[in-house]
Amino acid sequence: MSAADLIISPPVREPARQSPATRVVIYGLLALFALVYLLPLVVMVMTSLKPLDEVTGGNMFYPPRDWTFEPWAKAWGTACVGLTCSGLKIFFWNSIKMVVPAVVISTGLGALNGYVLTKWRFPGHKLLFGMMLFACFIPFQSVLIPMATILGKFGEFGRSLDDSLGVSLGFGNPTVNLVLVHTVYGLGFTTLFFRNYYEAFPDELVKAAMIDGAGFFQIFRRILLPNSGPIIIVTVIYQFTNIWNDFLFGATFAAGASSPLTVALYNIVNTSTGVTEYNVNMAAAIIAAGPTLFVYIVAGRYFVRGLMAGAVKG
Repeated sequence: MSAADLIISPPVREPARQSPATRVVIYGLLALFALVYLLPLVVMVMTSLKPLDEVTGGNMFYPPRDWTFEPWAKAWGTACVGLTCSGLKIFFWNSIKMVVPAVVISTGLGALNGYVLTKWRFPGHKLLFGMMLFACFIPFQSVLIPMATILGKFGEFGRSLDDSLGVSLGFGNPTVNLVLVHTVYGLGFTTLFFRNYYEAFPDELVKAAMIDGAGFFQIFRRILLPNSGPIIIVTVIYQFTNIWNDFLFGATFAAGASSPLTVALYNIVNTSTGVTEYNVNMAAAIIAAGPTLFVYIVAGRYFVRGLMAGAVKG
């Protein structure tokens, strides 16, 4: 008799099977919660596709009798935002020009910070990480005055450059200011994400690359970044959602035609005179929420995977 025959394998436990009644209760509650969660969106979509007289008739939960896309066209192209009746299209592109650079820069700097704090430790790296982590919990309102002061200095510097060289290099531009603000404020979160992810990354690979003569940025570019897909997706989704939906910074540091989409949406809803066009307001709200909804639909399934990646070392 061989030694393998003497090994007694532990009994394999089959997962407990749920009774039909339990399944009915679970799926019934899930369906109920999904219905409650999606009901506001359904009402918004139906309202945006109705003529105004049908909206004011009190049939909020009924589907449109006369389907129309005129509220969408008006919200996009002719709705009045303050004194300008050019719709949301200008402000939509303002948000795009603000969000894309801010997400790319904050994600890249967060990845570089996480790499340094885990693979190139230096004296005081824990204190530095703790200070950046503390920055994640600073309320928006407490940084408005310091940010306004710093951006004011940048504006003065931009005007001096414009007077002397004929170009301001973006200093004082509202969109550039918002990119800077969101990059700085989001850097603590992006550093936290990448630092926790790289903490579970094998140090042996980095040391082997050092022995082979790879430098600082070469290791980062060829070893860590190609294996950072899950956490990059998490960071991009998180930053994109926060920056796109921001209202406070946009209302504080931008005005008029330079405002982001959220500020324009607020102005559409609150500056209308006469009859309130609920269908146009609903269409404008869906347009403003569309990009974040699209991002979650396309990449949402990777969000939880990225958060869990690196959660357990080994």
